[in-house]
Amino acid sequence: MNHRGICLMLAILLGISVVPVRAEEKKLAGKQQSKQLEVTVKVKLGYLLYLPDGYGESDKAWPLVLFLHGAGESGNNLENVKKHGPPKLAEEKKFPFILVSPQSARGGWDPTALNALIDDVMAHYKVDADRVYVTGLSMGGFGTWALAAAYPQKLAAIAPICGGGTPADAKKIKHLPIWVFHGGKDPVVPVARSQSMVDALKSAGAEQVKFTVYPDAGHDSWTETYNNPDFYDWLLKQKRAAKKE
Repeated sequence: MNHRGICLMLAILLGISVVPVRAEEKKLAGKQQSKQLEVTVKVKLGYLLYLPDGYGESDKAWPLVLFLHGAGESGNNLENVKKHGPPKLAEEKKFPFILVSPQSARGGWDPTALNALIDDVMAHYKVDADRVYVTGLSMGGFGTWALAAAYPQKLAAIAPICGGGTPADAKKIKHLPIWVFHGGKDPVVPVARSQSMVDALKSAGAEQVKFTVYPDAGHDSWTETYNNPDFYDWLLKQKRAAKKE
């Protein structure tokens, strides 16, 4: 076996990828080339699905609410997702919307995966594409801000609770109706994280921003929010509109 053959065999045994050089590539060495990458991202995400009473009895398209839980509900047991927020209340309150509540396996939310989930639900269920909403608490509040910044044209409104975002993203989402919630005495995520986003949005020209601070609340600013009928009334009135520059 020659030297090249020995090197190739060692590379295979060591698990090293060996990419042969094609003749046409040698001719292009030293020159810049225009290329394009297109890949399909594989997503695996468990979630709870709630369909409202009356779903499927007509061709009616329903609003879709995506709920993002906090860090404490991460893992692979979907029952944990029912500890707080809309999935805890869905069957009792008989919500008039489709509710999708995914579970983060290890903590943190990936906007790409969440976008894929929304697309899949919209492809398989009767969803009003102009009434897609996102809300979440703590880690889910951070995820709400991040998803909106990544896919601002897909959503009709967002409601982040005791989370935080990137103020530089405000210009991307200034067209969205946004209702922000936080506890004034939050020891986990300082209320300043929400305040900075609200300030950035207003500086960017946002006209549909509401900010509710519960003065005596700690980290749990979600229980009062999700038990408030006015919250759902506001949310379901919002419809997707064209982005204004």
